[in-house]
Amino acid sequence: MQATLKSIPLSYQRSPKLYYLLPPLRLTSASPFCSSSSSSSQWFSFLRDAISTSDLSLGKCTHARILALEENPERFLINNLISMYSKCGSLSYARRVFDEMPERDLVSWNSILAAYAQSSEGFIENVEEGFHIFRILRQDVVFTSRMTLAPLLKLCLHSGYVWASEAVHGYACKIGLDSDEFVSGALVNIYLKFGKVKEGRDLFEEMPYRDVVLWNLMLKAYLDMGLKEESVDLSSAFRRSGLHPNEITLRLLDRVTGDDSERGEMKSSANGHDASKIRSKNQILTKYLKGSQYSALLQCFVDMVESNLECDDVTFILVLASAVKLDSLALGQQVHCMALKLGFDLKLTVANSLINMYCKLRRVNFARTVFNSMNERDLISWNSVISGFAQSGLDVEAVRLFMKLLRCGFTPDHYTVTSVLKATSSLSESLSLNKQVHVHAIKTNNVTDSFVSTALIDAYSRNKCMKEAEVLFERNSFDLVACNAMMSGYTQSNDGHKTLKLFALMHHQGERSDDFTLATVLKTCGSLFEVNQGKQVHAYAVKSGYDLDLWVSSGVLDMYVKCGDMRAAQLAFNCIPVPDDVAWTTMISGCIENGEEERAFHVYSQMRLMGVMPDEFTIATLAKASSCLTALEQGRQIHANALKLNCTGDPFVGTSLVDMYAKCGSIDDAYSLFKRIEMRNIAVWNAMLVGLAQHGEGKEALQLFNQMKSLGIKPDKVTFIGVLSACSHSGLVSEAYKHIEAMHKDYGIKPEIEHYSCLADALGRAGLVREAEKLIESMSLEASASMYRALLAACRVQGDTETGKRVATKLLELEPLDSSAYVLLSNMYAAASKWSEMKLARTMMKGQKVKKDPGFSWIEVKNKIHLFVVDDRSNPQSELIHKKVKDVIRDIKQEGYVPETDFTLVDVEEEEKERALNHHSEKLAVAFGLMSTPPSTLIRVIKNLRVCGDCHNAMKYISKVYDREIVLRDANRFHRFKDGKCSCGDFW
Repeated sequence: MQATLKSIPLSYQRSPKLYYLLPPLRLTSASPFCSSSSSSSQWFSFLRDAISTSDLSLGKCTHARILALEENPERFLINNLISMYSKCGSLSYARRVFDEMPERDLVSWNSILAAYAQSSEGFIENVEEGFHIFRILRQDVVFTSRMTLAPLLKLCLHSGYVWASEAVHGYACKIGLDSDEFVSGALVNIYLKFGKVKEGRDLFEEMPYRDVVLWNLMLKAYLDMGLKEESVDLSSAFRRSGLHPNEITLRLLDRVTGDDSERGEMKSSANGHDASKIRSKNQILTKYLKGSQYSALLQCFVDMVESNLECDDVTFILVLASAVKLDSLALGQQVHCMALKLGFDLKLTVANSLINMYCKLRRVNFARTVFNSMNERDLISWNSVISGFAQSGLDVEAVRLFMKLLRCGFTPDHYTVTSVLKATSSLSESLSLNKQVHVHAIKTNNVTDSFVSTALIDAYSRNKCMKEAEVLFERNSFDLVACNAMMSGYTQSNDGHKTLKLFALMHHQGERSDDFTLATVLKTCGSLFEVNQGKQVHAYAVKSGYDLDLWVSSGVLDMYVKCGDMRAAQLAFNCIPVPDDVAWTTMISGCIENGEEERAFHVYSQMRLMGVMPDEFTIATLAKASSCLTALEQGRQIHANALKLNCTGDPFVGTSLVDMYAKCGSIDDAYSLFKRIEMRNIAVWNAMLVGLAQHGEGKEALQLFNQMKSLGIKPDKVTFIGVLSACSHSGLVSEAYKHIEAMHKDYGIKPEIEHYSCLADALGRAGLVREAEKLIESMSLEASASMYRALLAACRVQGDTETGKRVATKLLELEPLDSSAYVLLSNMYAAASKWSEMKLARTMMKGQKVKKDPGFSWIEVKNKIHLFVVDDRSNPQSELIHKKVKDVIRDIKQEGYVPETDFTLVDVEEEEKERALNHHSEKLAVAFGLMSTPPSTLIRVIKNLRVCGDCHNAMKYISKVYDREIVLRDANRFHRFKDGKCSCGDFW
């Protein structure tokens, strides 16, 4: 059935390629309602708060929670979501919500039109898309309203298209809204802005009611076009209207009459204010402001208003300054409304104060509106709005404004350059832009200013251009901000030793550090593993009182974690008064990095008990801990937490969970989760590829690789490690050679030692040990110990003692204390019944005082780990376990199992060899699993060393006889035994 226009998202109708690559909405720990459900009225309240504060984070959290708890959200909520995203400056999310609506009403269409109108100035693509939406609206909705025409008219104004305005005018006449006061007034304004004064005047004359603003627009249009007689007639008509003139009207009438007499007379009768009284009140307001007596200042201002004493521009500047000090947006907006009413908003000094107020209260969209409405701008206006955008992270807009400032003929000062450098430093092409601003600063003689030079140092440091930064630093005065910028740059450039030298020089010069300095130096100590210097910085932080600063205390914790001193890290963590989610996550990741995975889960439990919600990084870190412990059940719990927090869509979390399931032996769960991830980056593809390879699913891994290429995702070097590993574990030698060749030829990736290791491993597993040895010898790269170790294992399987002896010699040259080399060599001699050579290898091992890692296996049953070693008798049920082993061996022998006594590495009788094989740790673990789990339950066993050939053969028979699926993970890979077959295809 052909889809109707309404059922297709508008974004797909116009641009079907990239729209749904927007990051997924998810709940974060910043949400004030993470654990409880809310009613529709409460959701509306949260959205209203987000709109009033322009808090996009709060809005996203509300949206995510609505999606999680409301199966069918009410339409008015969805409409308010569109409005919220629009007013918080996120048009992309507003559009996404609109496109996903199952049904749309007129309010929905009006909301998305308003969103595009609000973001249309200077962005012609938004204007055109707004017009396109209106055309779709005309096909879907029969009736429209003045609320539809309001954003449409704004789009017309920003488009610069006269024909569009005329078309909307015609449409307004057609639906009977041409006489509407708002619509006709907006059309008059548009016609006048486009120079269509006659059309504007005709519409103006037809209006039943015309306010002062419209009269001002008409007067200004006539005066700007030099139509003197028409201006005089219009001014006479205004006087006859009986309307009260405002400040703008008076200025326009001055231009009409050409003298001040009439203005003085009208102003006196209209206002009747006493200039000396206003000056006196302003002096009092100034005194209150300087003394931080904001309540008294506001009361004085209220008294002025209530006594009908007119305010002047100084009054508004002082009250707006108090709004900034009080961080009160509501007060600032009230003062703004009064300024609009009295016409003071067009005064340059008041408009500049409004911009400054909105920027400092983090409402840059309002500041932009004031800036765009100004008839006159000075450098302060430009500096205020550029700085506001830069401080709010709207870097592209800040740079665009800077370029517009230059085109308007203004010469930037040191404040302009400093602000724009902050913006350019965060952009992708920042280095090129920084250099251009640097050149401009030299031309305008601003480069000698200390603020500009410090900003340039910071900009070059962020781009790791430390030579340029050092030149500027040497010319700059030695101050804290410049030192901080240099130290941060050195740390980011992996030149931490210079950071520490500069820190020492600061103290020698008597320069006091701040929290940024200490956090940077602590980060450097952690990256250099300089725990002693880190302790000295920690002591300095305690002495200077910065140890209670959350940023510094988190830096201390991170430093100890990276240096591996978990005891000191725990003490530092305990000293943090109120740890945030970053501090908790640092502690958790520190436990994992230092091999204390079980402790990481204990820390996580404490974190939840303290009421701190985890973020995406915490979840990903815990998934990694589950992988290290191969603790599948704990991993499932972490996955459940991720679902509750609505963060499974995060690529980082998704990748960690896929990797966890794969490493815990549940490749089906890994693949199922992989298919549900919408935003798949290269990391999650790699995790799935490597997981399939480790599980012996070579063909599936290669199919996934082909699918990845068909989607246009470019593989990296890690991808090819997964692909070559899949070839290795599945015996696909020719395919491995093809992919090695394609790496460099098709993708420009030079094969590294890890890729050649996979190829050599593939050759060795396929029995081509001589060819693998030749490959290693012919490489331009120096062979690694892991390559020789894999080849030696292959020699042991193939019984090639001659090649094995040569390989073992080279391996021991690289790693003389590697126990695996001696063990593989002695095992190879034992398998070939060369007992004297085996004893010699063992003697050499003892002579080097090398200890062999003991082999053990473990199984998790009912959330408890049970560990077994060879011939283990420590388990309370050991008698029953050994009896079960005996029964199992008996049953599988009846099916055809024959013990492979070659894997017994001692020179004893065959019967004794067979008894020794029967009590290998993996057989004991599987026997315990058969005893302790219900029939048909999957058994998962983990072994720290490589599984022996006899045990591998026995597992195939056990899976068939007992109708059990067995997943055995050894040091190299996963073996999945089912119906008498193994997933490795005997290439292990």
